[in-house]
Amino acid sequence: MTDPDEAGRRVDEGFVPILRQVPGFVAYYWIDAGDGVMVSTSVFDDRDGAEESITRAAEFVRESLASLLPNPPQITAGEVMAAG
Repeated sequence: MTDPDEAGRRVDEGFVPILRQVPGFVAYYWIDAGDGVMVSTSVFDDRDGAEESITRAAEFVRESLASLLPNPPQITAGEVMAAG
Protein backbone atom coordinates (compact mmCIF):
# COMPACT_ATOMS: atom_id res chain seq x y z
CA MET A 1 0.00 0.00 0.00
CA THR A 2 1.32 3.43 -0.94
CA ASP A 3 1.42 5.96 1.89
CA PRO A 4 3.04 9.19 0.60
CA ASP A 5 2.89 10.94 3.98
CA GLU A 6 4.65 8.10 5.79
CA ALA A 7 7.15 7.67 2.96
CA GLY A 8 7.92 11.39 3.07
CA ARG A 9 8.38 11.28 6.83
CA ARG A 10 10.76 8.33 6.60
CA VAL A 11 12.75 9.99 3.82
CA ASP A 12 12.95 13.30 5.68
CA GLU A 13 13.95 11.77 9.01
CA GLY A 14 16.05 8.83 7.79
CA PHE A 15 17.40 9.35 4.29
CA VAL A 16 18.05 13.08 4.02
CA PRO A 17 20.56 12.99 6.92
CA ILE A 18 22.36 10.11 5.14
CA LEU A 19 22.56 12.07 1.89
CA ARG A 20 23.91 15.15 3.63
CA GLN A 21 26.97 13.07 4.59
CA VAL A 22 27.82 12.21 0.97
CA PRO A 23 30.61 14.42 -0.40
CA GLY A 24 29.36 16.88 -3.00
CA PHE A 25 25.76 16.93 -1.74
CA VAL A 26 23.86 20.04 -2.90
CA ALA A 27 20.12 19.35 -2.58
CA TYR A 28 17.44 16.67 -2.36
CA TYR A 29 13.72 16.80 -3.16
CA TRP A 30 10.99 14.22 -2.46
CA ILE A 31 7.82 14.87 -4.45
CA ASP A 32 4.36 13.31 -4.16
CA ALA A 33 3.20 13.35 -7.79
CA GLY A 34 -0.18 11.79 -6.92
CA ASP A 35 -1.77 8.47 -7.79
CA GLY A 36 0.90 6.56 -5.85
CA VAL A 37 3.78 8.11 -7.79
CA MET A 38 6.64 9.57 -5.77
CA VAL A 39 9.69 11.19 -7.35
CA SER A 40 13.00 12.15 -5.83
CA THR A 41 15.75 14.32 -7.22
CA SER A 42 19.26 14.53 -5.81
CA VAL A 43 21.77 17.17 -6.82
CA PHE A 44 25.52 16.66 -6.34
CA ASP A 45 28.62 18.57 -7.38
CA ASP A 46 30.02 15.55 -9.18
CA ARG A 47 29.24 12.09 -10.51
CA ASP A 48 31.06 10.32 -7.66
CA GLY A 49 28.68 11.82 -5.09
CA ALA A 50 25.68 10.98 -7.24
CA GLU A 51 26.79 7.36 -7.62
CA GLU A 52 27.40 7.05 -3.87
CA SER A 53 23.90 8.40 -3.23
CA ILE A 54 22.42 5.70 -5.49
CA THR A 55 24.14 3.02 -3.40
CA ARG A 56 22.89 4.55 -0.16
CA ALA A 57 19.39 5.06 -1.57
CA ALA A 58 19.12 1.41 -2.60
CA GLU A 59 20.02 0.32 0.94
CA PHE A 60 17.58 2.80 2.51
CA VAL A 61 14.71 1.76 0.23
CA ARG A 62 15.36 -1.91 0.97
CA GLU A 63 15.45 -1.36 4.73
CA SER A 64 12.90 1.43 5.26
CA LEU A 65 10.65 2.14 2.28
CA ALA A 66 10.00 -1.03 0.29
CA SER A 67 6.73 -1.76 2.09
CA LEU A 68 5.38 1.70 1.15
CA LEU A 69 6.32 1.67 -2.53
CA PRO A 70 4.11 -0.27 -4.98
CA ASN A 71 6.84 -0.46 -7.64
CA PRO A 72 10.62 -0.76 -7.51
CA PRO A 73 12.48 2.54 -7.91
CA GLN A 74 13.72 3.60 -11.34
CA ILE A 75 17.04 5.43 -11.42
CA THR A 76 18.05 8.01 -14.00
CA ALA A 77 21.27 9.99 -13.81
CA GLY A 78 22.64 12.80 -15.93
CA GLU A 79 24.21 16.22 -16.16
CA VAL A 80 22.23 19.41 -15.43
CA MET A 81 21.88 21.24 -18.74
CA ALA A 82 19.83 24.24 -17.55
CA ALA A 83 18.77 25.64 -14.18
CA GLY A 84 16.82 28.60 -12.95
